[in-house]
Amino acid sequence: MFKAKILIVGPSECGKTVLANFLSDSVETIGGDYSPTQGVRILEFEAHSLGGSGKNVTCEVELWDCAGDLRFESCWPALMKDSNGVVIVFNPDMPSHLKELETWYSSFVSSQSMQESQCLLMAHHKPGSAADNARPVLASQLSKLSMIHSNLEEDPEGVRQEFSRYLGSIVKTLSESREREEMSIIT
Repeated sequence: MFKAKILIVGPSECGKTVLANFLSDSVETIGGDYSPTQGVRILEFEAHSLGGSGKNVTCEVELWDCAGDLRFESCWPALMKDSNGVVIVFNPDMPSHLKELETWYSSFVSSQSMQESQCLLMAHHKPGSAADNARPVLASQLSKLSMIHSNLEEDPEGVRQEFSRYLGSIVKTLSESREREEMSIIT
């Protein structure tokens, strides 16, 4: 069984906690009153995803729901330790969030030298928003990343399937890394 540590990062009030709760099945209802995350929340669950060998693989997932408030920036190095993937969440209806994406990318993806397959952009549409599913204009390094639109009111299962696909790519990376390590021991 694989264990994956996935960070969910992004600007304040973009919906990280709602998405983390939904993806980990930790709450019955979606939404509620806004309460900013202080530091980090860690949600653990098991997921079944397609592994690198084409087999269905069980993976223990730790979703680290990281605060979007920059006053917690001093904690970021500790949060990043041993992470396997980063989901950058933003609200595409807020221009300030689009401007902040590069900061989140450089702080959590570039600094760890993560592969593009280990990162996912999630344009999270809040309830009642227009839900424009066009790809926003992004900086060049961000435009190479996989991006999904999430709307938990209109297509919750689509969001879950896209996350599962992303998780499958993380498991594939972990599997390939394990195989390389085993081969280096043998040879």
